[in-house]
Amino acid sequence: MKMIRISGILLLTASWLMVNGTAFAAAPSTALVKAKQDADAKGYLFESNHDDIVAKAKKEAKLRVMSTLETAVVKAMRAGFMKKYPFIDVQFQEFGSVDENQRFLLELKAGVVKNYDVNRAYTDFYDQYFPYQKKFDILGMAEHKVLNIPPKLVDPQQRNLVAVGSNITVVAFNKKLISAEKVPDHWEDFLKPEFKGKKFVLDVRPLPVGMLVPAWGLEKAVDFAKKLNAQQPVWGRGHTRVMASLQAGEYPLFLGPNYGAVRRSQMKDPTGVIGMKTPEPIPVRLHEANGVLTNAQYPYTGLLWLEYMASPEGQKIMDEQWPFGASLFTPGSAQEDVTRGKKLSLIDWSHYTKLDDYINKAVEAMGFPAASVK
Repeated sequence: MKMIRISGILLLTASWLMVNGTAFAAAPSTALVKAKQDADAKGYLFESNHDDIVAKAKKEAKLRVMSTLETAVVKAMRAGFMKKYPFIDVQFQEFGSVDENQRFLLELKAGVVKNYDVNRAYTDFYDQYFPYQKKFDILGMAEHKVLNIPPKLVDPQQRNLVAVGSNITVVAFNKKLISAEKVPDHWEDFLKPEFKGKKFVLDVRPLPVGMLVPAWGLEKAVDFAKKLNAQQPVWGRGHTRVMASLQAGEYPLFLGPNYGAVRRSQMKDPTGVIGMKTPEPIPVRLHEANGVLTNAQYPYTGLLWLEYMASPEGQKIMDEQWPFGASLFTPGSAQEDVTRGKKLSLIDWSHYTKLDDYINKAVEAMGFPAASVK
């Protein structure tokens, strides 16, 4: 009887430990509880457990995405996401042009957008989207590993927008017209006498000059713009057109195309004539900020979509299908590899809404040039 009694006590103790021990293990940490309390106090929604997000998303079972990513990227992203979450049906609509995105924003302001859950906060109008984004504390959930999103990808002020990509500004050149040794290693080298008089192409919207402000300051960047104008460059518009002209041998140098645009041209260039350099400081800007809309019908599937785009699997798709568009903050991405150990001029969240102003000041300093590349 004594042995039976002891066995019963041991059995009850074991049962209690199994139930309550699991509860203790699953209990949120003090830091997580405080993070949720802070989020609640500021009017943000904060989930303490990833399983809870998945459970809510499972009940929603649908997702409607407004995207500016290319078709191949979105299709691959959708396929991977639905493989991971087969209970969610994903529909998406592409908005490719500035005009389409501007129209979407106007409809958002008018309160007639009701059929999307996730949207792109287009860079040119970025701060105008803030009132229409659902107040999920994505940054807090990322910092506490509730969401598998690198915190650097999340806007630290708004806390609910995630930049899933980045863009590097580089120099492209035609190897038959100029040797790699003569291509500038620093941006100031374009001001040398040998580069005066139609020796390089510069976009009429000098994005690289604006992107140098974080490293140089506005005054130096604007002065650089004036001096570039004095070099009498060939004025172009649009990376695709200029890269085609470069490949055809019409121009030796293109100052300022995106890294991805050059790599894409190199992949399609059977002659191997296109070369590339990354002068320092390397201008880099955050890109493709996405968020969940305030009136989203399926907000938790939207959270999982943002997480998937920022995940290693989603970032791999960005590199393979964009191509090379994954964030430099993603370990092992193409842009992280190119920028590793080098000096950067980063258009991060503190500069994100100011970039247009930087570019406009550079354009003004250059005398509002017009494109001449045919």
